[in-house]
Amino acid sequence: MSQHKKEVKRVTTHTLQSMKNEGEKISMLTAYDYSMARIIDAAGIDVILVGDSASNVMAGHETTLPITLDQMIYHAQSVVRAVKRALVVVDLPFGTYQGDSKMALKSAIRIMKESGAHAIKMEGGPEIKESIKRILSAGVPVMGHLGLTPQSIYKFGTYTVRAKEEMEAKKLVEDSIFLEKMGCFGIVLEKIPAQLATSVAQKLSIPVIGIGAGGGLDGQVLVVHDLLGITKDFHPRFLRRYLELFDTIKTAVESYAQDIKSGDFPNEKEQY
Repeated sequence: MSQHKKEVKRVTTHTLQSMKNEGEKISMLTAYDYSMARIIDAAGIDVILVGDSASNVMAGHETTLPITLDQMIYHAQSVVRAVKRALVVVDLPFGTYQGDSKMALKSAIRIMKESGAHAIKMEGGPEIKESIKRILSAGVPVMGHLGLTPQSIYKFGTYTVRAKEEMEAKKLVEDSIFLEKMGCFGIVLEKIPAQLATSVAQKLSIPVIGIGAGGGLDGQVLVVHDLLGITKDFHPRFLRRYLELFDTIKTAVESYAQDIKSGDFPNEKEQY
C-alpha cells in the first residue's frame, strides 16, 4: 500500500493576514544559512527573516551597515534552499533603497530573482515612500520596520528604546498607518513602549510583529543566535534565551581537542 507524504502548506502573506484576523499569534525568527533554516522551518516557525543582522552575528561587524546586497542574496539563497513551509522575508541592506527608488527596485528584484525569497523588508516611513511604491508596483511584497531602525543607528546614536516622547510616538503611529495605506503586508516594531506598540497593532488591519515591543502585538521575532545563546554578551530585557549554546558548544569542542591530544580520538571503532 502506497504512503503519501503529508502535504506541507506554504505560509504566504495571505496566511499571515488570516492569522491576524483570527487572533492567532505569528512566530518569526532569523536564519542566515541552510542548516539552521532547515531546523527552524521543521520546527514550524511561520516567518523566517534573513536579517541584515547577519552583519553582526555571521560577519562580526558592530552594526548592520557594512553588509552588502550580494551578501544578503547569498544568505537568502542558502535559507530558501532549506525551507518548505515558512514565508521567507529578506532585509534590503543599507544603501540599496534610501534616496534612490530606481536602485531600490533593482535591489528588490535581484533578491527575489536570485534567491527565490517571498518578500523584502525595509526600514522607515514616508521618507522611503517612492522606494516602497516602486517595489510594490513590481509585485514584490514589502514588510515595513519602525521604531528602533538599526540601519539608522548613527542618526540615533544609541540602541535605547524609541518613541518614549510624545512627538516621536505620534510620528510612529502616523508612519505605521502610512505603511499600511501604501500596501505593506506587515510591519515590524522594534524596541518601543509596549502600550504604544499594542495601540498600533489594534489600529492596523495588517499584522504587526514585535521585538522588544511587548506581548500585545500579532507576533514576535528574535535573532536565532540570541534565542539559542550562541551570542554571549547581548542581554536586552526583551530577550529570552532558550538555550546557552555558547557554553555547550565550547565544552564539546574542548572535549574534542582534549581527546585528540590524549590519543583517545579516534578509537578502534572510529577507524577503517
